[in-house]
Amino acid sequence: MSSVLTMLLVVWAVLTALLIVLLIYRSTLSMHEEEQLFLDETEAHMAREQEENHARMARTTMPMRVLSAASGVLILVMAGMWVWEGLGRASHLQ
Repeated sequence: MSSVLTMLLVVWAVLTALLIVLLIYRSTLSMHEEEQLFLDETEAHMAREQEENHARMARTTMPMRVLSAASGVLILVMAGMWVWEGLGRASHLQ
């Protein structure tokens, strides 16, 4: 395995680990989200908490998309490089 492929593998592993951590964080936030709240004036703090929770979940959307796309592109690049190196080695043997 070439050093470039090894480096890409490490970068992919870090990006994928960050994506997994972000998915776990978002899942934890969604466990605290209520689908429907019937609140009166005295429980307005619960509504604010839900709005803050929703805002936190919304902030995770773009980083999740970027990390997912980067992880997918990197795995495809690594697979292409691996095939390319394999074909190069096979042509040298002939």
